Amino acid sequence: DADLAERWGEEPLSAVGVLAGFTLVRATDVVLDPDELEPREGDFAEPDDVGVLDAVDVWCEDALDRLPETPVPPVATEIVAVRDLDLVDDDAWPRALAMLARPPLRDALTQRVRVLLPDGTTESVRSYTAWWLRGHPVLDGRRPAGLRAAGGDPLLAGLYEAVDAAGFEDEQVLRALGVRTSLPALLDEPGGAAELLARLADPDRPVTPAQLHAIYGRLADLDPEQVTLPDELRAVVDGEPRVVDADGVLVADAPDLMPLAEADGRALLPVRPARAAELAELFQVRRLSEAYPAPVTSQGEPHEVPAAVRELLPDAPLAYVEHEELLIEGGIELDWRYVSGPDATLHASTVEGVAAGLSWAAGHWSRRFEVAALLEDLTRTEELARARWFD
Repeated sequence: DADLAERWGEEPLSAVGVLAGFTLVRATDVVLDPDELEPREGDFAEPDDVGVLDAVDVWCEDALDRLPETPVPPVATEIVAVRDLDLVDDDAWPRALAMLARPPLRDALTQRVRVLLPDGTTESVRSYTAWWLRGHPVLDGRRPAGLRAAGGDPLLAGLYEAVDAAGFEDEQVLRALGVRTSLPALLDEPGGAAELLARLADPDRPVTPAQLHAIYGRLADLDPEQVTLPDELRAVVDGEPRVVDADGVLVADAPDLMPLAEADGRALLPVRPARAAELAELFQVRRLSEAYPAPVTSQGEPHEVPAAVRELLPDAPLAYVEHEELLIEGGIELDWRYVSGPDATLHASTVEGVAAGLSWAAGHWSRRFEVAALLEDLTRTEELARARWFD
């Protein structure tokens, strides 16, 4: 009542019990039984009465869904929560969020609740305050959960709708609200990988091949036991990201075999070479090199790798086999083919193929254009060496 507030002022009204700001509820050893979380009887709410929190029984049910099933209800060792969030006027949420982001209210938002299970082990669940705010239109008139901070990690662009989070430089607060700030932060959150894969499997959410390459590189670092195998994945087909059945995808781990996969219209998961095996293990799919053995059937002439190239690529093979026409099983022509293993051999039919194969074998794929320039004209050795000063 604005008239009442103007007439009496904040101090007299606060003295008779009118709330002038947010109030914390702090309780210990709370049994997580939604049927028992009712407000206590009395004229005034007690400071440890969890039952006065809006929809606290629903929060409790959600928390229990995320915990292992137990014969008796688990116990929250301490609940610190902000009450009366449902009383905030829609237009006042910018100021309210600013208040919640500062002590002493901040911990009620950002700190997870420690839960003691009957077997003596502990788990943690999202705080009541964070849970409530995530599900209500408190940020720019929208629910914060599932939004992306505008200007944040570009790897999440398209997968999450952007929201202006100006004034909230505190990443921990944004994460508590459910606003996605970065790919690593998302994957660190319980259920983050599943959420990301679900969004990747939504064809209405645009994503670029470059995004996929970086995202799958991060996913490859995860423990496979922590990731539920998806039915569908976003893969690159004919150069475009598409949602496909997970069963038929291949992890792109061999650049010399890419023409074969592209000719067959195969769905490929792009990832940096060092993580290809881990990504294949994560999704239980094959790698490109496993699907296409591609043995070389044509004959060629061995050639030594020029000394200038060996200086540039110390780990490159000492020789390669030059083919007038490089053919693999089935009569298919390739520019180059690197057969790894104990008898590793590079086969190539073009200068570009030799450069690519040597760079790939040496573990310096980014050098392939420089190697090609050197193979085309060995008199450029000193020029290219000087250019490497600035690598």
